[in-house]
Amino acid sequence: MEISKGRGFFNNSIGDKQTAFLMNEAAAEKYGIKEVEGIRIKSASTQEVKEGDLIGIVKNFHMKSLHHPIDPIVLTVSPESYYIDNFVVRLETTNLAQTIKNFSEKWAQVAPDRPFEYFFLDEAFAELYRKEARMGQLFSYFTILALFIACLGMFALAAFMSERRTKEIGIRKVLGANVSNIVTLLSKDFVKLVLVSVIFAFPIAWWAMNRWLQDFAYRIDIQWWMFVLAGVAAVGVALLTVSFQAIRAAVANPVESLRSE
Repeated sequence: MEISKGRGFFNNSIGDKQTAFLMNEAAAEKYGIKEVEGIRIKSASTQEVKEGDLIGIVKNFHMKSLHHPIDPIVLTVSPESYYIDNFVVRLETTNLAQTIKNFSEKWAQVAPDRPFEYFFLDEAFAELYRKEARMGQLFSYFTILALFIACLGMFALAAFMSERRTKEIGIRKVLGANVSNIVTLLSKDFVKLVLVSVIFAFPIAWWAMNRWLQDFAYRIDIQWWMFVLAGVAAVGVALLTVSFQAIRAAVANPVESLRSE
């Protein structure tokens, strides 16, 4: 935690344990506190009543997932052991099983009446967004499947169109058309279809993404360049798909296609 005003708790300070308080910026904003000097705080719980001075304001930090806004928080230190629910330990992971075993044995000596339970913070953080991770994975699978099916369809349609226009391509080549002209001729119809599809898809995608982002108190804004990039990618995939058939038709010998004419 970063201190924005005042100071943090001093280690092994009896005074800080008994009479000191910190609050986050959200709490300071809620109560209209600009400076820490002269602010008295009184807290009450089922175990004790504590009164003291505000010594500092910490920058806002997340205690929940990004679905939730940052709540006003007041922090204090209690000398009583009944407030201790968790220990946060930074450890090496080279021999994790043995390290956990050592913790378990030490815990049994210090607190034999309480079971030893542990979890890893990275797994706890990942659990906050488990639903989004699964949804993202599911969308990735369906996107790959949709692209594969669409590319198969475009490839078959390109083969069909190039077959139907074989004689036209032969005549154009005899009249001086080069490979790039033929490829452009066969590809532009597919590009038009892709551009029409993205025009219809972009408003739906923008609406759906904004509806989904409403579940997050902290979120990005959908920018126009994201849709432009998606459109360019869609056109690129279409061109790559039909280019094989287009180039194949463009380099074919026109004599073969015009032999029966």
